[in-house]
Amino acid sequence: MAEGFVSEQRCSGRQACRYFRLQRSTYRYQAKEPDAWMVRLRSAVRRVSEEHSALGYAKVAKLLRDEGWRVGKKLVATLRREMGLRVPKRKPKRRRRGASTGVFPTVATHRGHVWTWDFIHDRTVRGGTLKMLTVVDEFTRENHLIHVDRRVRSCDVRRQLERLIGVHGAPEHIRSDNGSEFIHRELQAWLGAAGIRALYIEPGSPWQNGFIESFHSSLRRECLDREQLWSLSEARVVIEDWRHKYNAVRPHKSLRLETPLDFARGAAAQAADSGRATPSLHPLLDFASLRERYCKPKPERLRLSFPVDQFG
Repeated sequence: MAEGFVSEQRCSGRQACRYFRLQRSTYRYQAKEPDAWMVRLRSAVRRVSEEHSALGYAKVAKLLRDEGWRVGKKLVATLRREMGLRVPKRKPKRRRRGASTGVFPTVATHRGHVWTWDFIHDRTVRGGTLKMLTVVDEFTRENHLIHVDRRVRSCDVRRQLERLIGVHGAPEHIRSDNGSEFIHRELQAWLGAAGIRALYIEPGSPWQNGFIESFHSSLRRECLDREQLWSLSEARVVIEDWRHKYNAVRPHKSLRLETPLDFARGAAAQAADSGRATPSLHPLLDFASLRERYCKPKPERLRLSFPVDQFG
């Protein structure tokens, strides 16, 4: 309105600002074109935030720096707030308070020291059950396995552990709850023969197995609750793809915003400098090995030991 009065020469700019109670600097302000670098940054923040919608601003800033952007987490937090991309805060869970029963289990000090495993359950859209066996290295936070099937028995647990030992080497300890698949006598005897010490938490004390519980929370929040899994085959492919991102792409706050794979490589380099033997880092599973793991071998056909012509 002030510009209209001034352009029609009804009054001066000073008089118009005095009448409308405007600052003269505001009246003379000319809008600037948006910075090209900031436009590209906002586009990159939106792209990474939509690709990893469950991650907060600190981890999104780490992924942007990995792409070559020189940006801090405060600027990323501001841009995400302006674009409405903030992740809702999770309500803190009410945790049991009191003295823990029994001696607290061994704390991992190097890669392959303590593994932890447990089961997590879900369902497909068609109504079928999904039972997943997960194995995590407590020191590097690497997820070595998410075995998905309709049911998993103690023999399946042993077979999957044998395969992991062939890939990553045998751990010194393995932590679990008191599930029937983990306390089976044959499995316990096999673990003892393999030199692996089993650590069982106290009944009703899941906080003693916090690493696997935290991993299950991330798996459910970032994958299972966000994907529609229609069949067992689709679930295996989708979950294995998420496992690759968890190990090689997703940064972890507990690892100083490094991925588990990068942290494991650094730990292996330090172990080599110190002279301590450490299992070598093996490449991630590809879909060929995934298909080989889940496909059951076909039974051999019975061959006849007599000529067929005599019957025909």
